[in-house]
Amino acid sequence: MRVEPQQLKAFLLDAGLVTEKQFAEALSQAQKKNQRVGDVLVAKGLISQQKLIKLEAYILGIPFIDLEKEKVPPDVLKIIPEPIAKSHNIVAFHQKGKNLEVAMLDPEDLKTIDFIKKKTDLRILPRLTTPQGIKNVLRQYEESLQAEFNEIIQKEGTRLHLVKEKEEKLGKEELKKAAQELPVIKIVDTLLKHAILQRASDIHIEPMEKEVLVRYRIDGILHDAMTLPAQIKTGIVTRIKVLSNLKLDEHRLPQDGRFKIEGENYKYSCRVSILPVLNGEKVVMRLLPEQSRGYSLEGLGMRGNALEEVQQNLRKPIGMILVTGPTGSGKTTTLYSMMEILNTPQVNISTVEDPIEYRMPRVNQTQVNPKIGLTFASGLRSLLRQDPDIIMVGEIRDKETASLAVNAALTGHLVLSTLHTNSAAATIPRLLNMGIEPFLLSSTLDIVLAQRLVRKLCDDKKKYYLKDKELRNLKKSCDITRITDILREEKILKKGQTIKDIPFYRPFPTKSCGDGYKGRIGIYEVLPVYETIKRLINEGATADVIEERAKKDGMRLMVEDGFIKAAQGITSLEEVLRVIVE
Repeated sequence: MRVEPQQLKAFLLDAGLVTEKQFAEALSQAQKKNQRVGDVLVAKGLISQQKLIKLEAYILGIPFIDLEKEKVPPDVLKIIPEPIAKSHNIVAFHQKGKNLEVAMLDPEDLKTIDFIKKKTDLRILPRLTTPQGIKNVLRQYEESLQAEFNEIIQKEGTRLHLVKEKEEKLGKEELKKAAQELPVIKIVDTLLKHAILQRASDIHIEPMEKEVLVRYRIDGILHDAMTLPAQIKTGIVTRIKVLSNLKLDEHRLPQDGRFKIEGENYKYSCRVSILPVLNGEKVVMRLLPEQSRGYSLEGLGMRGNALEEVQQNLRKPIGMILVTGPTGSGKTTTLYSMMEILNTPQVNISTVEDPIEYRMPRVNQTQVNPKIGLTFASGLRSLLRQDPDIIMVGEIRDKETASLAVNAALTGHLVLSTLHTNSAAATIPRLLNMGIEPFLLSSTLDIVLAQRLVRKLCDDKKKYYLKDKELRNLKKSCDITRITDILREEKILKKGQTIKDIPFYRPFPTKSCGDGYKGRIGIYEVLPVYETIKRLINEGATADVIEERAKKDGMRLMVEDGFIKAAQGITSLEEVLRVIVE
């Protein structure tokens, strides 16, 4: 059911939409880049996307539906779960009896059509639509959730008011009963469901004087999600305490706990932190997928020589690989991606983590628990007696853990761990300051990765070119001459061009893509410990000296990797500079 290039060519030429030469050039470009010729024609501005899809629908004999301004009834919308709709670009928009009309981008996705048919027991009638039409309908999932939430508040307003009058006098049993009976169960469930659908990593519930503010951290940035009436703050906190098995009548001390949340298409572990503040208790919930997401190093954004160096060091049976960066920079995800590569039946992998963020099959994962004396150091000491081949230590925080990790690498293990430093080169002086002997470090350390996460631009974005003033400002924070040379090496800059000749992009906020960003990708600097670096370690060199030597050896800085991704339209220069400064 795919439209063949020659079929498309015949209709386009008959309609006078393109010339034979234009089609031939587009076809040649499509074949080189493994793209559809129609997409190339759209990119060149020779035909609109909607007109192309209408034409393809006509050729295939599938009706076309324009959903860009269509409002879908909520009961029809919910027939296809949002995760399925988002991952397969398929939405339900009309139902009549046993017939369900669905709009999609790929009419060849028979597997998804069959899945929906079995799940709903309805006759599925596929229709072609545009990506913008799909985006419009997907946005309506969020709107229906907000409407559902407002309905809970309005419907249960009287009962919520009664809790407000009693909340100061409620004892432990009364609090537990209130949390189980009141509509706060629906409210907390809705907050969690909404956060998962919006890809939030954290939920902040903050009591104010006259209201409760709920914020979601999405792609590393906090966004206001909604405000709730102040009278339900006690009920919400109590409900979360019940789920996390915390003390209900403790309001003066911080508490930490966990619970799990499961849906038809997701399974999350929720890490809870409760802290007393001026107007009550603030709750922060970290949402952690129960299963590893199966990331690859390429999928995380690693590329070129940096990727090859990491892959080469992962093939070594012994040594130490460190990933550095601030909190929230994706270090643990990078380590899990490495373990995905290393996780084979021939090796025993053991970890000591705080917390265990993803569960991995065939990996022996240990959760740190300082309350009972199970620290990174004691856990590492114990698992060394478990005959491991590969060890992952969640974080090196002190001299004892650092010494044990180095000795493990020295005695025939591959050790993966993280450290909090601002650059790859700064990792070495940090470990030396912890008391690690230079000769031991130079003998065991194989490679250091420093990383940050930058937000990815949506498909709709604004093109611009650097002007003299912007270039002068950039020169204050990075070496433009070196970056220009790197862009030439990457074939982004052609002979005779300067950095002012290549397009960069800024976010273009839309209803379907919020602030113009969606998802994140890593920017990296990868420091292999060559003989030149080993000599500097033994000499006790500073981070600046080590970085300069590494650059001569071929290392690219994070800001330089960020420039490449910005020049490729993946992210914006503003986003790269934001995370580097942070």
